[in-house]
Amino acid sequence: MERSTAILERFRALYPREIDLSLDRMTVLMDKLGRPDLRLPPVIHIAGTNGKGSTTAFLRAMLEAAGKSVHVYTSPHLVRFHERMRVGAPGGGRFVDEDELIEVLIAVEHANDGTPIPQFEITTAAAFQLFADHPADYLLLEVGLGGRYDATNVIASPLVAAITSIAMDHEKFFGNTIEEIAAEKAGIIKRNRPVVVAPERDTVIDVIEAEAARLGAPVHLANRDWIAHAEHGRLVYQDEGGLLDLPAPRLVGRHQFTNAGLAIAALRQAVPAIPTEAIEAGLTNVEWPARMQRLTSGRLVARTRGDAEIWLDGGHNPAAGLAIAEAVADLEERVPRPLFMICGMLNTKDPVGFFQPFAGLARQVYAVPVPSSAAGRDPAELAEAARSAGIDAVPTADVETALDRISARTGLPIPPRILICGSLYLAGSVLDLNGTPPG
Repeated sequence: MERSTAILERFRALYPREIDLSLDRMTVLMDKLGRPDLRLPPVIHIAGTNGKGSTTAFLRAMLEAAGKSVHVYTSPHLVRFHERMRVGAPGGGRFVDEDELIEVLIAVEHANDGTPIPQFEITTAAAFQLFADHPADYLLLEVGLGGRYDATNVIASPLVAAITSIAMDHEKFFGNTIEEIAAEKAGIIKRNRPVVVAPERDTVIDVIEAEAARLGAPVHLANRDWIAHAEHGRLVYQDEGGLLDLPAPRLVGRHQFTNAGLAIAALRQAVPAIPTEAIEAGLTNVEWPARMQRLTSGRLVARTRGDAEIWLDGGHNPAAGLAIAEAVADLEERVPRPLFMICGMLNTKDPVGFFQPFAGLARQVYAVPVPSSAAGRDPAELAEAARSAGIDAVPTADVETALDRISARTGLPIPPRILICGSLYLAGSVLDLNGTPPG
């Protein structure tokens, strides 16, 4: 066990109750630490339901291609906690190393002095302290949960706020309507600071524009103020600054054209002089694990037979299910293969809604537990949800067993396409088991 893990476990014990969304604790801790939130590099703040991580990845790749040093804060991690804090440097950043992480965790632990506080808030404070102590050109700051009361929202005046696709998720915390959820995401909008918005339904746009108007924040809406779409295998982007004919994003899926467009729109607000060459390089060099990631080598890949394809995605709500299904359908159109799904999911998610877009596309679902999560849905229950969505499904002990069972199938005309999906926690365990953790 890494030494930092023990500190994180102490943090977990500080606030064992359910999430209580508030900025009060963060504000107090920022004061105790000498306000590192006021000593950060210029911030691009990213909220939304789906696409936050991919949009952040595009922004980082583009800024680094322009020669900028970029701090990045994301969550959750896939394999190691260190992935949440990327320290910027010229030529490319790195995950925080163990010694640095221990030092900053101990510093915030001492400042907090045993006060009850959720783990995400105290670790966000640690990230702010780390980033304030290391110079960089920009900080890409991804919201953890919601927006208005998320720990990251103590940031007073970001360069720009970016809001990705908003969909139903985390209803327990934000309400049972899309408008209530949108209101929480819109909470990152700051007075007189621009906000760039992905394609959204009209009712969501109404909520965002009302909050922006209240704060005097300029709004840059997709399909009104900027447009991004696929055309002849390329990304065409246009805003008031002109038209860009760009290479297709390296990340797989139609939804990544939208995420890339949002990143470009945000970047052109935050850094108007960003060179087109940097945008192009960012699109083609971007990396973001567990988002339609093709696994081509490793221990799990070695368990499969012949030329089977293995794809990994951590999406876990109905909107993500639709995006993943569209991406798989595009693969099927180009190179047909029988599709099998290996899926694990938390019991807070909507499995039937997630599976419905795969009806008629997937031959069978192997429902597996989510490792290291007490909130994982029982595989038998998950399999029943898949059957309710019109897909044959069987509960299975684990990912390795599911891969073995797929490999043992006979009568397949060509090697299968295997999609492992349903949870970022499952995706992280797969990368760890495969021996290919994020770099």
